[in-house]
Amino acid sequence: MNEQILKNTNAKLLDEFNASINFDKNLYSQDIKGSLAHSQMLFLQGILSEDEKNKIHKGLEQIKKDIENGNFEFKLEDEDIHMAIERNLTKIIGETAKKLHTARSRNDQVATDFKLYIKEKNISLMAQIKKLLFTFEQICKNHTETLLPGMTHLQHAQPINLAFHLLSYVNMFQRDFKRFESSNQRNDTCPLGSAALAGTAHNIDRFKTASLLGFKTPCANAQDGVSDRDFALEILFNISTLSMHISRISEELILWSSYEFDFIKISDEYATTSSIMPQKKNPDVPELLRGKSGRIYGNLFALLTVMKSLPLAYNKDTQEDKEGVFDSVKNIELCLSILDEILKTMQISKENMLKACKKGHLCATDFADYLVQKQNFAFRDAYYLAKDAVAKADSLNKDISDLSFEELKDSSPKLKSLASLNKEVLTCLDLRNSMNSRDSYGGTSSKQSKIQIQELKEWLEQN
Repeated sequence: MNEQILKNTNAKLLDEFNASINFDKNLYSQDIKGSLAHSQMLFLQGILSEDEKNKIHKGLEQIKKDIENGNFEFKLEDEDIHMAIERNLTKIIGETAKKLHTARSRNDQVATDFKLYIKEKNISLMAQIKKLLFTFEQICKNHTETLLPGMTHLQHAQPINLAFHLLSYVNMFQRDFKRFESSNQRNDTCPLGSAALAGTAHNIDRFKTASLLGFKTPCANAQDGVSDRDFALEILFNISTLSMHISRISEELILWSSYEFDFIKISDEYATTSSIMPQKKNPDVPELLRGKSGRIYGNLFALLTVMKSLPLAYNKDTQEDKEGVFDSVKNIELCLSILDEILKTMQISKENMLKACKKGHLCATDFADYLVQKQNFAFRDAYYLAKDAVAKADSLNKDISDLSFEELKDSSPKLKSLASLNKEVLTCLDLRNSMNSRDSYGGTSSKQSKIQIQELKEWLEQN
């Protein structure tokens, strides 16, 4: 009796270990879509009669309706979504259901379902990125004159405008959009009809099936068709890169909302209070956005590890391909929506950004450039004269942009004796002049930022 219980327990454990129905049921829509296309092709090739095809289609549509209405029972013994649908189709239309599996295998069936899912998600993620970029455009066009300190090494470097800073992220997210787009173009091949690994002896039309499912062409090699998971790795990589960009801007939002910066205020909807310190407002939501990148990276590395030593063709290991993708897709969809709302609802303090520009001597390089351009100094000599001016400002507890003409001349014997130096030099120490002087293509000047915003607007309209 105890031995029998143990056997039953072991059998149940093995069923749970082997089955994928608990997660691949998410592919029900794609599986039904694939079966509708496959049966249509079988009919066109004379393998199914019109009556058989119609019965199959009617049954599949009923199953889809039952699943979406919550009237479909998923059973562990079905093992996967393909068998669950086939079992229920047999219940509905009888023996005709068994003809549906002609000229295909679960190997090419699952690859097709998964590829359809990823193709759809590539497109929907592109739409979400585009929505986020529209939000960036709306913010940027109001802040081409808003000064803030540009940084390197997290140290104040040169004055820039806020639109220019945010447009850096625009470029990142545009590249993300293009990665999803190119992945869809590159992986637009249909595995269905590859069968187990070597094709089929049945007279099928794989080009017709591919066309019915919205693929550009069938995959060129059946063995590659059933064993390829590059398309899954690509969406995981694309999501990981996108998540990294979200993490980077989240880090800046966290810093900017601190008392040390105080550049922005995050809406109460996306921040929380401390459980014991009533004065605190924590940027929990951007922190979670930053933290999500860890699990998303993990999903990519998990599938890379699964695939790294698989011999051709199909192996059961690839059952491990889906849960990580489902998880990464779900989380990045949430992250994109939430980041969009954080940006829309945050308050921006132009005054505090401007105050911060008065720290760190942001115009020191402008002074060196002025000496090169107007006074014919070699840059290395001008660099040290600018360094002397910074030291003078520090000694007076001032920023270099606040030095008077006399104080500036007094910073170095060379400058003191320079007869050609006049008050015009102060124009290069003006923060706004400094920002606008960087007018090269892609630079931070208000003019160039407006050009970049216009290019973004045109890009959004085209895409």
